Amino acid sequence: MSADTGPVKRWLGFAPNVFFLGLVSLLTDVSSEMVFTLMPLFLANVLGASTTIIGLVGGLSDSTDAILRIFSGRLSDKIRKRKALSAAGYTISTLAKPFMYLIGSWGAALAIRFVDRTGKGIRTSPRDALIADSITQQERGRAFGFHRTMDSAGAVLGLATAALIIYIVQRGALELSLEAFHWLVLAGIVPAVVAVLIHWLFVEEKVATPAPTAGQASDQQIPFSLSFKLFLGVIVVFNLGNFSNFFHILRAQNLGASALHIALMLVLFNITYTLCALPAGILSDKLGRRCVIALGWAVFALVCLGFAAATSLWQLWALFAVWGIYFGITEGAARAFVADLVPPARRGTAYGLYHGAVGLCLLPAGLIAGWLWNAVNPATPFYLGAALALLAMMGLMLLVKEK
Repeated sequence: MSADTGPVKRWLGFAPNVFFLGLVSLLTDVSSEMVFTLMPLFLANVLGASTTIIGLVGGLSDSTDAILRIFSGRLSDKIRKRKALSAAGYTISTLAKPFMYLIGSWGAALAIRFVDRTGKGIRTSPRDALIADSITQQERGRAFGFHRTMDSAGAVLGLATAALIIYIVQRGALELSLEAFHWLVLAGIVPAVVAVLIHWLFVEEKVATPAPTAGQASDQQIPFSLSFKLFLGVIVVFNLGNFSNFFHILRAQNLGASALHIALMLVLFNITYTLCALPAGILSDKLGRRCVIALGWAVFALVCLGFAAATSLWQLWALFAVWGIYFGITEGAARAFVADLVPPARRGTAYGLYHGAVGLCLLPAGLIAGWLWNAVNPATPFYLGAALALLAMMGLMLLVKEK
């Protein structure tokens, strides 16, 4: 059964839940980009952590996020309460952020990042299922593209604010200072609180299918299609080379970019992400998801090769811009593709498995990247990422069928 799309007021042409969840993501990303995106510089420059430790912090916290996405998605299918789980997850992440001001060791940073990722793990699968439940099949790419656009627009605002704070506090210093990081944390708390309030007050529960009556078979008993299982398989291959963005940031500093320059490069990355996300989602509605995703992975492979071979600052600016294009092309299309391949009553579980496949790869990917960085050279992790992206692209086109 399709989502209930009766005569309701639309916001900027989108269903209310799509609009308000987009606004929540925008404000949350404003906060998270200020508090967490420059964490690898804080760990390396202020706490003196090694790249192996940085890979552990990024990978372990993100893998925890992934595991929880699996369970929260399935739970949202069983209890049919997607909004409550999503809002609770945003609340947990918001409560964790003020403690970043107090950390003095990488272990404490790991613990707080773990709590933040716990909140993200709880909210993401129910939220994506809630978006899918609130729209028709014909507008899935457009809706998820809008959500990704709002998310990345928040990152632009957050990183631009971070760059301004860094400039005011430490000017063009190569390494991030403790004082600048503290100001980033304080500034990042406010938008996170506003996002949580909007979620609780304006997002509505939306169930795509009615609960089965006594003796009636549930859609939750329908097995997942072979195409969905194969899609998860190629997602795993791709993400074993899609390690944490911590290493892109460290690579930029390795090539001589200052903390201010890195923040501005990340602003550029999110601008191109923002500009591409909605058009790519609309394109996937018209041409099909598979080709759009494969195109994004091809762009990712080229970006990895660029990061491996880069030798100058201007090359980094170009690479961060094209890296954003990859995200804009793939993120919305991939989430819409999940909804295409599974029955409505199993969307929460399906998004949990999808996000789990992505996130569980981050720990081994981060550890492998950190080891290759130290054992060989900083370019080697990026060569691995390019090779796995091309392998996954071939698997997607040859094995996975559109519904």
